[in-house]
Amino acid sequence: MRKTTEPTTLHREGSMRIIRRYFAIAVCMIAAFLLAPAAFATGGDPVQTINNLSNFIFGAIKAIGVILLGFGIAQIGLSLKGHDPSQRANGFLTLFGGVVIFWAKEILDLITG
Repeated sequence: MRKTTEPTTLHREGSMRIIRRYFAIAVCMIAAFLLAPAAFATGGDPVQTINNLSNFIFGAIKAIGVILLGFGIAQIGLSLKGHDPSQRANGFLTLFGGVVIFWAKEILDLITG
């Protein structure tokens, strides 16, 4: 009789995927619990609390914008090396999206006056 190892390999890959998702969620939860007290810690003024929360959220959005900027620059560099015009277009879109996300608070401040 012939033995196959496919079910165990597929089972291991599925288990590893679940473990990776669990750790990603756990890291996000830990980061939220560690960073949230700094956003809410005020003397008791509710307006100051909302401003602190707003600054915290816009800081997180700015961090996402920096990550997108870096990823866009990497995509453009790889497309120039590989002569791939579609990847170059995606790289520029990611780069400009990162710039817009990075400056989101300032853009909203300019719009609202």
